[in-house]
Amino acid sequence: MSHLQFFSYEGFGDRVKTDTHYNQAVRIGDIIEISGQGGWDRITEGIPSDVGAEVDQAFANVEHALKQAGGDGWSQVYKVRVYCAPFDAEVVGHFVRNLKKYCPDHQPLLTGVGVSALYNNMRLEIEVAAHVGN
Repeated sequence: MSHLQFFSYEGFGDRVKTDTHYNQAVRIGDIIEISGQGGWDRITEGIPSDVGAEVDQAFANVEHALKQAGGDGWSQVYKVRVYCAPFDAEVVGHFVRNLKKYCPDHQPLLTGVGVSALYNNMRLEIEVAAHVGN
């Protein structure tokens, strides 16, 4: 498994690496995949009560996890999976707003899944795959 490079980040990332035995990102050659990122504050782990702020923070956490693994961020994302609880117009609206903000020059692949519940009552969780080039 020496070809796999795993990454975490300070706060939430380090805690779950210890407590639940997983990392926030993996780099395999020129591809980075990240674990689902929610709208938590990376240090305090608090989740905003405002859904717009929660979605904004989830996008920021994706960007941070990608950069920790050596990527440039959302500009290299080609595939997005979003899990929503609930899958409603308010959450989707904030998601699309952020997708347009973080990916102004391209439109990545997208799969959206409605689920009954997410960690700590979050309303969305985002996984991405990015191609970082050589």
